[in-house]
Order: sequence, then structure tokens, then C-alpha cells
Amino acid sequence: MTPDLLEAGGRRAERRGAAAPTGLNNTASGGRNASAGRLVTPGAVDMTHGRILYLENVSVSFDGFKAINQLSLDIAPGELRCIIGPNGAGKTTMMDIITGKTRPDAGTVFFGSTIDLLAHKEAEIAQLGIGRKFQKPTVFEQLTVFENLELALKTHKGVRASMFFRLDSLQSDRLAEMLVTIQLAGSVNRLAGNLSHGQKQWLEIGMLLMQDPKLLLLDEPVAGMTDEETARTAELFLTLKGKHSLMVVEHDMGFIRTISEIVTVLCDGSVLAQGTLDQVQADERVIEVYLGR
Repeated sequence: MTPDLLEAGGRRAERRGAAAPTGLNNTASGGRNASAGRLVTPGAVDMTHGRILYLENVSVSFDGFKAINQLSLDIAPGELRCIIGPNGAGKTTMMDIITGKTRPDAGTVFFGSTIDLLAHKEAEIAQLGIGRKFQKPTVFEQLTVFENLELALKTHKGVRASMFFRLDSLQSDRLAEMLVTIQLAGSVNRLAGNLSHGQKQWLEIGMLLMQDPKLLLLDEPVAGMTDEETARTAELFLTLKGKHSLMVVEHDMGFIRTISEIVTVLCDGSVLAQGTLDQVQADERVIEVYLGR
């Protein structure tokens, strides 16, 4: 969620005597969401070279520990890329770098061919069209599903604008379409706090999608879900592929098998292997990393 969305949601929640949204201080990277603020200098994403994201020779160290080590990878427009690796492989740090939370010591990170992400702050990167979802869902629990999505519309979030905002026909159609996409059309008037864990995850993904992101970064999206919720999340991601570019970090290999085409394996902050899931699972280096032999 962006700070302007958090502020607008907080105002509405206060009017209803509600609590703040859940999950704000329990994110995978210390409680700060990558989405924030407004873009200073808007710019289109140039994908004429067939890539929406480039990382080249990226390195970063924390107190002498090299969390990312000469990392290079790229993602095509509309691709659904799965990232796997053991704990400490650098997966979260890589996402932190892409979204501007962490600055690398070396390397380049480009969004399309022309936008240098290292020249932008977190707020600007979010407005450029990169959305990030952490493992724990962050929704306004005391607002309805509809109100959560309405707040997430890409509109001005100032006090006056929020007070007098009314949906137009296009926005209403967009909300209705999103409810179907995230499989919550039957729960439109339910309080978000009454949703299951999986439904909250879908709602937050819907809130991100209302911001029109070109690239979505999703950290362990099916952790804690039931088998049915996991299967429905796979269906959702497959419908998003092609319309958006997705980078999915996940440990559930069954889920990865369902959604993946290309899988990148990270280890010690760099790419260890890449290919189909069958290819990387047969790689002796990957077997050694995961099984310790």
C-alpha cells in the first residue's frame, strides 16, 4: 500500500471506529512497504528490447556479509518468473533493491530500457508501475472488500478529494471486473477482517492491481493457504500472466510447478541455475544446495 492510500484508508476507518490495516509492521523486510508517494518525473516504460526488468552485476553487503553477489537476471514483459532458493539466498534483498528499499553497492537495475531504478526513491518506483506484496496480507480489516478496492483506485488521495470522491461508470466497471478476477464478487460487502487468510491475500493483490502495475513482486503468496486456496491462487496468477509481468518468490514446489515456465534458483546472492522446474530440480548444484549433498 502507498502512504497516501494508508492515510485515506485510515481516515475512512476512523470514521467507522475501525483499527488500522493489519500487517503493517510485520512485513518480510522489516515492516516497510515498498509502495509509496507520487512520481516526480513520470516516464513510459520502454520495452522495445523485449525486457521489462534488468539486473546486471548487482552486489550489496551488510556488515561484511555479501547478501547479493554479482547478481544478473532479466524478465520479459508479461512473463511469470518464479524465484526459488534456500533461506538466506538473497531473494528478499533482491526485491528490496528492485523497489528502492535497499541501495546496492554496485551494479545496474533498469525498468525497461531507459528507467534507472537506482536513480529513484521507493515512492517514485511504486508510481512508475512496480507493485510489491509481502507475505502477510495488509488490508483494512474494518472496511468492506468493496471499500478496500475503492480506496486502491489510482486517484488523488488528498483529504478533500477523498471526502467528495464518487465512482464514475468506468471505475465502477473496473471494480466489478476486479472482484471477479480475485474471486471475491460474492463477498463484496463482507468486512475484510472476516475473510479467510487466502481471501485477504487475493484482496491485497486486487488492491495492487487497481494501481495498474506493470510489474508485480510477490513474496511467498501462498504461505499459510489451504490446498484449495493455493489452487485458486495459481489460477489467478495464470490469468494475470501476459497482462502483467510477475516475479513470484515461493517455497511451495507444487505451486511453482503449476504456474512456472522459467524458474531462477538463487544461492549466496547470485543465480545458481535457471530453466524449467524439471531442469533446475535435476541440476546437481541445486540438489546439493537443497539437500546438502
